[in-house]
Amino acid sequence: MFKLTKRAVDGLKSRTKDYLVWDSDMRGFGLRVYPTGKKTYLVQYRIARRTRRVTIGQHGVLTADEARKRARQLLGDVAHGGDPSGEKQDRRRAPTVAGLCDRFLEEYVDQHCKPTTARDYRSIIGRLIRPQLGPLQIAEITRADVVAFHHGLRNTPYQANRAAAMLSKLFNLAEDWGLRQSGSNPARRIKKFREEEKKRYLSDAEQNRLGSSLMDALEDGSETIHIVSAILLLIYTGCRLNEILTLQWSYVTTHHLELPDSKTGRRRIPLPREAYDVLMAIPRQPDNPYVILGASDTGPLVNLQKPWSRIRKKAGIENVRIHDLRHTYASVAMKGGIDPFTLKEIMGHKNLSTTLRYAHLADDAVQSAAGQIANRLASVLGNVA
Repeated sequence: MFKLTKRAVDGLKSRTKDYLVWDSDMRGFGLRVYPTGKKTYLVQYRIARRTRRVTIGQHGVLTADEARKRARQLLGDVAHGGDPSGEKQDRRRAPTVAGLCDRFLEEYVDQHCKPTTARDYRSIIGRLIRPQLGPLQIAEITRADVVAFHHGLRNTPYQANRAAAMLSKLFNLAEDWGLRQSGSNPARRIKKFREEEKKRYLSDAEQNRLGSSLMDALEDGSETIHIVSAILLLIYTGCRLNEILTLQWSYVTTHHLELPDSKTGRRRIPLPREAYDVLMAIPRQPDNPYVILGASDTGPLVNLQKPWSRIRKKAGIENVRIHDLRHTYASVAMKGGIDPFTLKEIMGHKNLSTTLRYAHLADDAVQSAAGQIANRLASVLGNVA
């Protein structure tokens, strides 16, 4: 036993087996020498009648003085009731963000989320969260970590904001499950990036060209009646794509589509005469309950994107997405003077704020109404000016 100094440690020779050398000045401070010549500083102590050891670091990376200083701190923690070795093992066993993601998908998403939402969550976790934050321990994630993660996705603001929102949900659940201290969510109130709204509305001329394209496709047989009907139903009802593709004949009544489930839960969608006539012209398959059919004998059409790409190209509206048909429905409603509360119910929006995003489309009608009011008042007041 001798004092562990640089000279003394450098002079220690390797043997066929590793061995320990203890410091003469500090009880519990030692050095392990490996057959390879590697030398590591360590601390040994007793707690709860058990001997524990904690590795401090490798000689050469740490000097003898630096290792001694760290050993003094660790032994001081032990004197005050600490257990550095146990805490280190706890950290190694601590659940990671990847583990939290797995539990979130299994215990929360699969139980409480709709299939489309679950698919989006799995995509964000697989592409963004797991690769960057997966190996980190849940309890050690800081707000700085989340801010850096969010900032790293700044070139795709929509994805960055969705990923940050999901992290906030994940860490809320981590608190509920006792994996983080209550109120410690590091993703709470992360400032979102500004998102460019992707709203596209068909003008009257574009609507006319689309109608001609649909009729031509039906007449020349380039598209099936189910495909053309699906697009017409989207236009006439303002429904979401999945609501039309999964529509079953049992949901159809004379005046409504009675959906048992949708993005916002059970929905009763008004069925205008134009949409009803489209439905009645669609041929039915006795053993297939779905309205919009594809290749399957028992299921619905799965993908409308390729047919839509062909149809919109013929109509000269190649930058229009299928979802823009829903935006067009809302724009026609607002321009036609339909109040936001009524439109909210028709569209199946969960919050009025979603509907109010279309409010600016009623500016012309508002301007006209304001002019009529002022004109009526002026006729009573007379020509004051």
